[in-house]
Amino acid sequence: IWKKKGYLTAVKALSLAKSVSTGHSKSFFVQQTSNRILE
Repeated sequence: IWKKKGYLTAVKALSLAKSVSTGHSKSFFVQQTSNRILE
């Protein structure tokens, strides 16, 4: 369970970093943050 959750978190972080580095919208970051708060 821990490994899987850590892996998913890493994937999310990577895709987030990619979207930020490519200048994609902050709305994605806001979405991820809200999702994390809701969880």
